[in-house]
Amino acid sequence: MNTFAFTNRLGWEMPEDQGLAYWMRWQVFVCALIAALPSLIAMAVILKAEKQPLSAASLWAPCWKKLNPYWLLAYRGLVFLFMVLLLGQMVLLRGAFNFFFYTQWTFALVIVYFAFGTMASAHGCWTYSKQPISENEETSCLLRGDVEQCHDANLALTGVKDRDGDIFSIFRGEQMHKRVHEERTGLWGHFMQIVYQTSAGAVILTDVVFWCLIVPFMSNVHFRVNLIMACLHSLNAIFLLVDSALNSLPFPFFGMAYFVLWSCIYVTFQWILHACGLKWWPYSFMDLSTPLAPLWYLAMALIHIPCFGIFYLIAKAKNSYFPKVFPTSYRQLF
Repeated sequence: MNTFAFTNRLGWEMPEDQGLAYWMRWQVFVCALIAALPSLIAMAVILKAEKQPLSAASLWAPCWKKLNPYWLLAYRGLVFLFMVLLLGQMVLLRGAFNFFFYTQWTFALVIVYFAFGTMASAHGCWTYSKQPISENEETSCLLRGDVEQCHDANLALTGVKDRDGDIFSIFRGEQMHKRVHEERTGLWGHFMQIVYQTSAGAVILTDVVFWCLIVPFMSNVHFRVNLIMACLHSLNAIFLLVDSALNSLPFPFFGMAYFVLWSCIYVTFQWILHACGLKWWPYSFMDLSTPLAPLWYLAMALIHIPCFGIFYLIAKAKNSYFPKVFPTSYRQLF
């Protein structure tokens, strides 16, 4: 394909109505303010928020005491492979054109989370299975899921009685139990938590906008929902919600600041492309030439609050009610 055909296909030819006059419209300045203000607030929140120490075990240990950690490892690994294959299929069909869309950005971000989650789970299972002989026997019980049997055997060796049967009590009795809970994660562990929080709000946003705005009001002869699109705008949230129901990661509300910055980076990316000559907007409500553009940008900025709030309330309900409903099965590591 020659360069001229390629530029016409993607819209890289500078149209007359997108020259300097396009960027001097009053809507552009208002929309820029709407995008910049949340970014500044988000950065201020990130800098001033009191960060809670993150336990290394929370990256890989399930929140359910009797759930084998290998199950969480297997789940994360399978989801990662499936999502990579799905995104790879889309790239083969449309190439880099896919990444003009916020959905593909978010889908790739969720893949990054499951990649780090798989590595964290694998590292956690491997590290805490490498114990001396007496402890390896106990560890093998953990990885088989025979927690109660290990617990009874451990009482004879250590004399430590664990009332709730916490799986970590099988490691060197009281001393190992304390070390596992108090060991802090490093930079990559905090990065994994940030990606988790960002993905949580982004998947809700993409799915809500797609199913509640794009499909009902913008479907026409040129746009039809196919199986890949349906999977892309539903499985991302489903996979992350299931992982949230299993993992032990904390979910503080100030994490919404990372979600806001993620969306602002995408908007900046689109504006840079259009400043360089791209005339096609991936979402019509991002077009700056209409008088309603500021209202659209304001609406999209405000919708971040309920989108992140939905996931936050789910995580808060899990940590508030599950310990009461399942007092002998649920565990919090933070």
